[in-house]
Amino acid sequence: MTPVELSRTVLHAVRRAVDEGELAVAVPPERVVVAPPGPGGCGDYATNVALQLARPAGQPAPAVAELLRTRLIRTDGISDVVVTGPGFLNISLDGGADARLARLVRDILRAGPRYGHSDTLAGQTVELHAAHDARAVVLMDAVARVLRSQGARPRLTCAGPPEDAWVRILGVPNDIPSDIPAGTGTGTGTGTDAPLRPVPAPADPTPLGRDAARWALLHPAPHDRPHIGDSQSEQHLAQRETNPLFRVRYAHARTRALLRNAADLGFTPEPGPLTPEDDGPLTPEGGPLTPEPGPLTPEGDGPLTPEPGSLTPDGDGPLTADRDAQGLLPLLADHPRVLAATAAHRAPDRLARHLVAVADALAPLLPSVLPLGDEKPSAAHRARLALAEAAGTVLAGGLSLLGIDAPEHL
Repeated sequence: MTPVELSRTVLHAVRRAVDEGELAVAVPPERVVVAPPGPGGCGDYATNVALQLARPAGQPAPAVAELLRTRLIRTDGISDVVVTGPGFLNISLDGGADARLARLVRDILRAGPRYGHSDTLAGQTVELHAAHDARAVVLMDAVARVLRSQGARPRLTCAGPPEDAWVRILGVPNDIPSDIPAGTGTGTGTGTDAPLRPVPAPADPTPLGRDAARWALLHPAPHDRPHIGDSQSEQHLAQRETNPLFRVRYAHARTRALLRNAADLGFTPEPGPLTPEDDGPLTPEGGPLTPEPGPLTPEGDGPLTPEPGSLTPDGDGPLTADRDAQGLLPLLADHPRVLAATAAHRAPDRLARHLVAVADALAPLLPSVLPLGDEKPSAAHRARLALAEAAGTVLAGGLSLLGIDAPEHL
């Protein structure tokens, strides 16, 4: 059921209630607006039509909402209707693949870069201690960021004051207390976590700059040696497909460019089915668009995408049958679990590899987001644009937790 169809369904329920004498409204509304629920809402769509009808009907808005709820709940395509606040109707659609897809995309766009954040560790203070080493301090900073995203309060200490270059260039906090037992010259840490002692970088990472240096230190697992020094450092700055950081940042920049180009064509993102329908274009006509260069072909360390038809985390079947999005959607749905695992294992490399997988899975979708030539923007284009925006949102949020910039242009 599309938003237009849902609006007509709600309007039909209002008119039936008026015709049967349950609502004493002299002039029923000509249209009903449905939109994603606001704060405190739930489901797929919400409407304030009950609040609009309360005064002319001479009834409290919650009573009008309950009257309409009992009618809507019996409608095909609607799985649940909940009344919240002063009388908002919150409507959940049947849980088919298209509905699950729209719900996932809508949840991501509603949360923004905070998608996947939770309060599961709320009230917990986590002690983190790092050796006096650039990689250890950057690792501790990234772990602390992810822990905060899950509600924890990390407390950081270091075996010595962070070097000035680590603060200025690598972006680590400048107020990390040092914890140096007298006469030993090394820190032991005071918390329950074991001290963070990753394999040190073989060379100074600061010449790479903040973003490339942090990625070079965080992308490998802590027990793996970073590829820094001599010719190895160049791969982190190269703007080519073999550089995983470039793939992630490029994918994010492409999603932002698509949103700008779609706005020029006069259409906006709207979660929904990704495959074209026969109901024609839903937006004003737009001129032909010259597409941007094609998406990257994943190389290097390769994507970690599931096989086509993968299940969502709750095992209720594929999110969509659209082959361009089959690898992407399970990864987006899995993002909250990845953040929780990253926090639990103190392993930012898990998040970094996940972002590479999202970027690689996004690539096949990008060419079909915008209409080509004389093609008119359709509901499918709106839905694909919304999905691309959701993927870009996940990439931006993940990079932010790693302390890395997500550029609008690249």
